Amino acid sequence: MAKVFGILTAIVLALSALIAFKNQGEFEARTAETLVQKDLLIKSQARLKAAQEVLAALPVERAAVDADIEKLTATEAAQQKTNDKIKAEVEATTAKIATNKEQLDGIREKTSKIGDLKELASKMRATNSELEELAQSITANEAKLANLTAQDASATAQTTSVKSKFENFSNNQSIPSLKTRIRSIYPNWGFVTLAAGNNAGVVANSSLDVVRDGETVAKLLVTAVESSSASASIVPDSLAPDVTLSVGDQVIPGQVAAKTTSN
Repeated sequence: MAKVFGILTAIVLALSALIAFKNQGEFEARTAETLVQKDLLIKSQARLKAAQEVLAALPVERAAVDADIEKLTATEAAQQKTNDKIKAEVEATTAKIATNKEQLDGIREKTSKIGDLKELASKMRATNSELEELAQSITANEAKLANLTAQDASATAQTTSVKSKFENFSNNQSIPSLKTRIRSIYPNWGFVTLAAGNNAGVVANSSLDVVRDGETVAKLLVTAVESSSASASIVPDSLAPDVTLSVGDQVIPGQVAAKTTSN
C-alpha cells in the first residue's frame, strides 16, 4: 500500500511541475507582450504630441505666409509697372533709331548723286556735319537701347523670381535649390532642427527628404521657420530600417508629384 501511495504522490508532483512550467512560459510570453504594447504606446504618445505641436503652429505659420504673399504680390505689381515703363522706353528708342537710320540712308543717297565735290564743298561740309551728328545720335540711342534691354532682362528675372517664390509659398514647397543639414535631433519628441530657414528658401508645411549616400532615409515636415533656422517633425514610419538620424545629415526638398490634367 505504501508503495502505491508513493507512486501516486510522484505522479501528482510530476503533474504539478508540468503545470507550473506551462504557467511560467505563459507568464513570460504575456510579460514580453506587455513590454511591446508599452513601447508602442510611448511611440504613439510621442507622435500625438508632435502632431499637436504642428497643429498649434499652423495658425501662426499661416499668418506669416499670408503676410509674405501680400508683400510678394505688391512687389510683383510694382515690378510689372517698372517693366511696362522700360518696354515703352525701348519701343520709343527703337522707333527713333529707325527714323535716324532712314534719314542717314537718305543723306547718303543724296551725296552719291551730288557730282563734282569741289564745286559743292560747302554743301558737302554741311552734309558731313549732319551725317556725323546723326551717327552720334544713333550710337547714343543704341547704347540707351542696350541699357534699357539689360534693365528689362533684369526686371524680367526679378519678376520670375518673385513669381517662383510666390508659387512655393502657395504650394507649401521649399525652393528646389535648397540644400541644408540637420543641426540637432530630439528623438524623444520626434523632431529635428535645420541649419537653414526662410532666407534660404525653407517654407512652412513643406516636405523635405533626409539623404545619406544618395538615398532618402527619412522624410520631414517643416513645422516652424525663422530667418536662418527651422524645425521639422520626423514623418512617422518614414525612417528607413536600421537607420538612425545624425547631426549633419543632408536635407533637400521632397519630391513633388507631377500634376495631371484630365481631358
